[in-house]
Amino acid sequence: MTGEPMFSFSRLFRFLLALVACGSSLGAELRFAELGDFSLESGEVVENCRIAYRTHGTLNAGKSNVILWPTWFSGSTKDLEVYMDRETGWVDVEKHFVITVGALGNGVSTSPSNSQTQPRESFPAFTIADMVRTQRKLLAQEFGVAKLHAVMGISMGGMQTFQWAVMFPDAVERAIPVVGSPQLAPYDLLLWKTELRAIETALAAYDDADKAEAEAMALLAGLHELALSSPANFNAGNGRGQVELLLASKSSQMIADKDPYDWAAQLRAMIAHDVTIRLAGSLEAAGRAMRAETLVIVARQDHMVTPGPALEIARHAGADTLILETDCGHLGPGCSSAEVRAKTLPFLE
Repeated sequence: MTGEPMFSFSRLFRFLLALVACGSSLGAELRFAELGDFSLESGEVVENCRIAYRTHGTLNAGKSNVILWPTWFSGSTKDLEVYMDRETGWVDVEKHFVITVGALGNGVSTSPSNSQTQPRESFPAFTIADMVRTQRKLLAQEFGVAKLHAVMGISMGGMQTFQWAVMFPDAVERAIPVVGSPQLAPYDLLLWKTELRAIETALAAYDDADKAEAEAMALLAGLHELALSSPANFNAGNGRGQVELLLASKSSQMIADKDPYDWAAQLRAMIAHDVTIRLAGSLEAAGRAMRAETLVIVARQDHMVTPGPALEIARHAGADTLILETDCGHLGPGCSSAEVRAKTLPFLE
């Protein structure tokens, strides 16, 4: 979510779009790990599972310099290339071997929209933990890597980062969840469940499948934008007379062009996300289970993934924290990219 050029209708959108355009020149090759029929935690199977990935930097002889970076909600590995930039990025690709991974259901990795045998509503429900398990298999199968120097990610990528740190504590040396969460707060759940209901309602309202899908995503465009920034930030960059124009803008269209079945599948994964499931619902126990040196980055005014649960687990884990005070909300890391870089680069050494 953060850093993707669908974010906002304001000057912030134009700024982030320029960043992504700059990063796109890096051009790492898109590859796929063929995982075969992949068993989910539910017992269901994703048939012919393929996971997209790109690599940046060079794997050292000891395979000790690997950083895994999973995608955010609806994002792709292409979106993450901006963070590999040698001048402005958050990692040093001269020292580290960064593997960016497309999360299950993102429309590039195996998803409801591209599955040949389990299309659309027939695609099995998966979880954030299932995403992590596909990534673990990818690492072993494609690179022979069992332990990560670090895992890091933004938004839903941060949720996967927390899942990695709790689920496989001995496999992660460092963790950097950025505006992510170990479990969604009630406010977050209200947003995501409302988006899911909007999709399900629109898909059921029309006999014409193309019209249903278009209406579903059009409904989401404004709703999603409301939570990405903050009222102060949005109002500062937009006038009352601009709202209709903004709803038809390029950033809104980038949301509308997403596949509703992919969007809904990843929504369900986030809604179900909770690293405490095997730990009696205790964030304290989850924090104590984390062995990775951890840097938790949140935005105080985040209205999309509110920072409370991340800060709570950070406290129990004894983690370092960076609280972004910008009014950019969930987009805070993009607005404060230099501040984030100043923390992540030394942390990853």
